[in-house]
Amino acid sequence: MNLEGKTVLITGASRGIGRETAIQCARAGARVAVHYRANREAAAETLAMLGGGEHRSFACDLAESDGPADLVAAVLEAFGGLDVVVNNAGIFERHAFEETDQAAWRAAWERTLAVNLLGPASLSFAAARHMAAHGGGRIVNVSSRGAFRGEPRAPAYGASKAGLNAMSQSLAQALAPHGVRVFVVAPGFVETEMAERVLAGPEGDAVRAQSPLGRVARPEEVARTIVFLAAEAPEFLTGCIVDVNGASYLRS
Repeated sequence: MNLEGKTVLITGASRGIGRETAIQCARAGARVAVHYRANREAAAETLAMLGGGEHRSFACDLAESDGPADLVAAVLEAFGGLDVVVNNAGIFERHAFEETDQAAWRAAWERTLAVNLLGPASLSFAAARHMAAHGGGRIVNVSSRGAFRGEPRAPAYGASKAGLNAMSQSLAQALAPHGVRVFVVAPGFVETEMAERVLAGPEGDAVRAQSPLGRVARPEEVARTIVFLAAEAPEFLTGCIVDVNGASYLRS
């Protein structure tokens, strides 16, 4: 896959899927903008894995109202352009109905929607304004199978990812005349720090058994799908949602 000469911004790139996507984009020839919220050391580790080149890290809280636009502005100032955005950053907060009071319930919804939906919406808008004025570009949003099957212990997470899917499809239609293509990747469980506690606990075997492959996804498998959409996917795939869940949840 070829991203030679392209600038790619990846949110949440200090670990997990984002880190692996950064590595694969760098291998494909891209200049990578590694976004992180607070873990500077982890972001530095990601940069060190990219093998040199014109890569930089950028700190930003995507939940802040001006954060996404400021991030795009910083990337444009540093690299002079922006060709691909991967909206990967996200949070998962458990707030099961039986365990949560009214205040905690609302707080979980506000935090989750701010990071998982409003952040990508604002970042996509700011990036698309530049892309539309400079020949087009691509946006790849990282969703979840939870958008389809439901998340009973974290309903805000499921709702945020369903909203991300709908937003992506709306933007695919709105931005097509401007040369901007929008894609979605919807993983199931992935071997990341976010899922580590569940996979290592008593539920781990049951989670792995959800897939007929008997395991969960590896970060590089999800990242490879993201890079394909960013680099080589036909433009007629714009608006698509690609499931990467090992047949653990099937829809038609």
